[in-house]
Amino acid sequence: MITLKQLEAIFWIVELGSFEAASVKLNMSQSAVSKRVQELEDTFDVRLFDRSKRTAKLTEKGEDLFEYAVEMLRQRDCLLESISSKAALVKRYRLGVTELTALTWLPALVEEIRLAYPKVALEPSIELSSELFKKLENNQIDLIIVPDIFADPRYVIKPLKSVKNVWMTAPGLYKGEEFMSLQSLAFYTVLTQGGSSGTGLIYERWLAENQVRLNRTLTSNYLIAQVGLTISGVGISYLPYECLKPLISQDRLKVIETRPALPEIQYTAVHRADRFQGLSLAISRLAEQCCDFSRLILEP
Repeated sequence: MITLKQLEAIFWIVELGSFEAASVKLNMSQSAVSKRVQELEDTFDVRLFDRSKRTAKLTEKGEDLFEYAVEMLRQRDCLLESISSKAALVKRYRLGVTELTALTWLPALVEEIRLAYPKVALEPSIELSSELFKKLENNQIDLIIVPDIFADPRYVIKPLKSVKNVWMTAPGLYKGEEFMSLQSLAFYTVLTQGGSSGTGLIYERWLAENQVRLNRTLTSNYLIAQVGLTISGVGISYLPYECLKPLISQDRLKVIETRPALPEIQYTAVHRADRFQGLSLAISRLAEQCCDFSRLILEP
């Protein structure tokens, strides 16, 4: 007879790469994990792992069983989450967001998650989009909120709100009132986000599509630093409009309109399709309700 505990052992051995790591994850001895695997192998009279390899390598039959194990464990978790009281659900949940989300609406999302799932241990992480996606791929994080640049059938992607970015500078750096052509940006230092940033990558591609070559750029991976450098008059930068309105009204930042204007950046909640989705789907819905890029948590 197959048990969920046996399938869970198979799952974590494959996910973590060794019997030892799986035993730590499951809080049991390595011999106990091996026994669960051996019981399955005896039941089907097949080898599930190639013991000649240094790492836990599945055999062909093992790969077949692993696919079923993932689906059965996913259904188990969905069942438990749907019939259990939310207040009783105990789980460690790893949430990754970019700096803009952290500076605007992350506190509201954290509060809603705690209200809905008071016993869930939330572990937020604030990093660049590319780093968050790598962690999602490697099962080091459960859900990420990032710009929409990761179209991939392996992931469940829920659209959230979009962010309006505009070109901004210090009032003393650019005194013109008319529209600026994109080609005129070549005469200024342009402050950008790097290719590790989802927004930076989207705008790099957009500028290239519009045949704009920037002669002088200064790259920053941090939004706060980018804002500070722009206020200091170092150059022109693309920045989120709604949350920086107070700085614009104080004449510390000036909006430069271009034709064409910058496209808006669509944000999404992303989690793996092959993992247990119940809680991730629920948190994606909470993210959709809370998503609001219009106000900094620390207003200037």
